[in-house]
Amino acid sequence: MSETAIADDIRQLGDKIVTLTLKQAKELSDYLKDVHGIEAAAGGAVMVAPAASDAAPAKAAEQTEFDVVLSAAGDKKLEVVKVVKNITGASLMDAKKMVESAPVTIKQAVSKADAEKLKAQLAEAGATVELK
Repeated sequence: MSETAIADDIRQLGDKIVTLTLKQAKELSDYLKDVHGIEAAAGGAVMVAPAASDAAPAKAAEQTEFDVVLSAAGDKKLEVVKVVKNITGASLMDAKKMVESAPVTIKQAVSKADAEKLKAQLAEAGATVELK
């Protein structure tokens, strides 16, 4: 996108965001999640929570998508960081931060087969993993 095609208010907002401290960025993330249902996914994409429905489903559907949640890194933290880096495509520093902030969602909305595969990889590295 060319720089001239960006509206001034968007450019100003972007400039403000990049100057946030890590603590401020975390607070902004928490605010967006709690108030607006917007959450950053592990790969950097933005996930928006679906609006709550007043009508209860007539029958519970079988779960087809799972979130892979790292509960604890275990004794082999470096191995777990390497696996998280490979799974998410994050930088080594970002993968380390994710592992240190456990419990953390590593992947969202993946198939059962993929979730089981990722769980096995993380468990083999020494991590405690849950599928939700």
